[in-house]
Amino acid sequence: MRAIIAGGTGFIGRELVRELREHGWEILILSRNPGKVASVFENGGVIGMPWDNGGWTDVLGPDTAVVNLAGENIAAGRWTAKRKRRILESRLKAGERINQAVEQANAAPGVLIQASAVGYYGPRGSTPVNEYTEPGTGFLADVARQWEASTAGLEQKGTRRCVIRTGMVLGHGGALPKMLPSFRRYLGGHPGTGLQGVSWIHLRDEVRAIRFLMENPDASGPYNLCAPVPVNFRKFAHILGTVLNKPYKTPVPAFALRLLFGEMADELLLSGQFVLPERLTQAGFEFEFPELEDALRNVLR
Repeated sequence: MRAIIAGGTGFIGRELVRELREHGWEILILSRNPGKVASVFENGGVIGMPWDNGGWTDVLGPDTAVVNLAGENIAAGRWTAKRKRRILESRLKAGERINQAVEQANAAPGVLIQASAVGYYGPRGSTPVNEYTEPGTGFLADVARQWEASTAGLEQKGTRRCVIRTGMVLGHGGALPKMLPSFRRYLGGHPGTGLQGVSWIHLRDEVRAIRFLMENPDASGPYNLCAPVPVNFRKFAHILGTVLNKPYKTPVPAFALRLLFGEMADELLLSGQFVLPERLTQAGFEFEFPELEDALRNVLR
């Protein structure tokens, strides 16, 4: 099989490339800067191709999987009106380009993995949610809903489509490294009350789950890519402090976070979800890191 990956040089994308190559997949990465692909994957064997030249449409077909991870980082800065527009448009534009490519191709891809996020469910308090839960409200929920819908039309062309609603990914990238400096200075702590849900997944399980869905012909529809044991932020901070041998003492007050981050604080830090991977486990996927402490120890060893 051949995989065409949008967002293949990002935090999750790089690890996915390694996972797929180890299992015999051919890899083509869509990029605005194909030269960057060669520098990221120095040992070769990965082809970079620009989004817009149309050449990659020639390899689309039943033996091809498309993985759409493209989208601007939601936590790269304060959510101004301009940044919110860029967060949404970057995702919709990627979906539009994939739709256009399929229209131009001789055949549709066999499978599409469409990225999304647990923000789809909106703030949920302490009530657990699964893939059958309706979308929530708020900026992130609206972005996720439109992001998922951006490639829904491919199903009418016979493409098997899986939507992956990913939680906080634990690895050498993403949110975790940003937390470590304060914890190592004994200043780490939970934001606000700390009772908000943290739905997390080890990077290793994230890419294994994506490959599992790519290779499973019966898999389609939405899947929550989260470990089966979500925790609240207070417990997350406690376990992280324990793993670092730096017990946390300093909760961060909600008003301070709102002053610093505005709307982003309420949706990313002060609220959350307890998301369960019900359909993923029913499909037979087994997590290597179902427990948070084991996952953090593995990442931080």
